[in-house]
Amino acid sequence: MRLARLNGTMQLFMFPLDHHDDASEMTHRGSILLLLTALLFFSPAAPAAQHRPKPDAAESSKPDASQPTNPKHTVYDFSLVDRDGKVVSLSDYKGKVLLIVNLASQSTFNTQIAALNDLEKTYGPLGLQVIGIPSADFGNEELKDPAAMRKYYSDTAQVDFPVFSSAKLTGIDAIPLYQFLCDPKQSVPGGAISWSYTKFLIDRTGKPIARYEVDTDPADSGFHVDIESAISGTFKEPSAGGKKRPGGDDSSKPDSDDDSGV
Repeated sequence: MRLARLNGTMQLFMFPLDHHDDASEMTHRGSILLLLTALLFFSPAAPAAQHRPKPDAAESSKPDASQPTNPKHTVYDFSLVDRDGKVVSLSDYKGKVLLIVNLASQSTFNTQIAALNDLEKTYGPLGLQVIGIPSADFGNEELKDPAAMRKYYSDTAQVDFPVFSSAKLTGIDAIPLYQFLCDPKQSVPGGAISWSYTKFLIDRTGKPIARYEVDTDPADSGFHVDIESAISGTFKEPSAGGKKRPGGDDSSKPDSDDDSGV
């Protein structure tokens, strides 16, 4: 009989007794056998984890199919601050066609406000909602004083659509809505906006479907066609003919505006 430890466990080897062994020797060996069996039985086994194969790195990196992936954003995931400081979720406009426009009261393109008013009056009852967001990002052409800005849009321009608080729309400090609208992976092509009166058309599900630059007048007949098709759910591609301008390039600024500020 021989006792050995292999791989962290006790191994017992038995040999036949010699036929010359007498009874006392057998009894002695039997006692030893019982003792060794008890030791073997209570000997701690090596941790099972030491013998488990390591998981394949490729397998462990696979996504869990049981976990749902996050859906893409829509404009309903974002909020704006109105001129009274109240946070308004764009989900309040769920089910409508939205036209989101960055305004500048002192821009020579502020004549487009009248065309935006006409769109609101004409197509508002059919499901269109124009949303204005003032910004001084482009040529410093927005009023800095909140009271003066409120007076302009309410009394001078007499807007018929909601105008929210002035906001930062470019760079790392851009509000989340515009980070989304200018992201071609989630929105429409075009990148960062380059001037005031850039217009984003949003369908009834909150998805951006078209973008129009400052030189696309909302009064154009082609623009009205796009609004009508968005309302009817048949929109395919812009027919208004607005030119795309590269974002962040000063050379893309319209010649008719200057940088004199307010």
